[in-house]
Amino acid sequence: MNGDLHFDYTTVGHVTIDVLADGTRRAGGSAFYSALQAARLGKRTRIVTQGVRGEIEALLEPYRDELQLCVLSAASTTTLLTRGSGAARSQRVLAWAGPIAHPPALELDTEILHLAPVARELSGAWATDAWAGSRRPARFVGLTPQGLARAWSDGDGVGQIEQAPPDADAERLARRCHAIVLSDYERGRCARVIASASAAGALVAVTAGGEPTTILLPGGQSLTLDVAPLQQPRDDLGAGDVFAAAFFIALSDGRTPREAGEFANAAAAVRMRGEGARAIGGRAEIEARLHAGAARGDA
Repeated sequence: MNGDLHFDYTTVGHVTIDVLADGTRRAGGSAFYSALQAARLGKRTRIVTQGVRGEIEALLEPYRDELQLCVLSAASTTTLLTRGSGAARSQRVLAWAGPIAHPPALELDTEILHLAPVARELSGAWATDAWAGSRRPARFVGLTPQGLARAWSDGDGVGQIEQAPPDADAERLARRCHAIVLSDYERGRCARVIASASAAGALVAVTAGGEPTTILLPGGQSLTLDVAPLQQPRDDLGAGDVFAAAFFIALSDGRTPREAGEFANAAAAVRMRGEGARAIGGRAEIEARLHAGAARGDA
């Protein structure tokens, strides 16, 4: 891949092999779901990930015309056994690709940089000046910190994922961002990350499934956005990542925090009407959902 290409949207994080309860294996990870949403919003999109190149390329083969891919070599691809949905979802790490160091030769020439860890893969270097050396530093930096608030301890790089407080690197990382998205389930453990981001002037969006979305504004104020009911949602895997990409893009495009949150809620609803990544919508579908929800308050 030509490292000199300029991108509109770049995600950094592990693309995962998600093993579902029925044994089905499919691509997962915030870096993948968010990148695909960005691509379907018309953005020239790149994923920077780590793992076994052949495995990841095979996983993303159906999307190769939509995404550019940079795979840093590792002995394993992060593999997660996933059961349940929403707050009841549980995941077990079956294999881990390790921390993503910032290679000096990696050029992050992008308008929007989305730091999208899923399993503590962003090292301390990302909390300092990892992207500052790019010829054209990112105009907008977003963070989804869920992967910084996780731990597993069975040894050999595997184990049941548990919620855990992020470390000091996560707080430093938050201070470099323009916006952060996380779930209400993660809010308590990420309180210091939220405080660091808010103090530096970032917006923080807290999603809560079908409950209202909260947007924390710099200075201590907040917005509450109702979520229009969704008839017969199919599955919610990756919906938060879709929300994040739509939110970051809408903010970067100049929408107000309220407008960006409503657009992102609509994007997540479109994703949940179908199954998996194939259900991620384009701009026309999202705008239609947004206007329908505003007019009728339902799906």
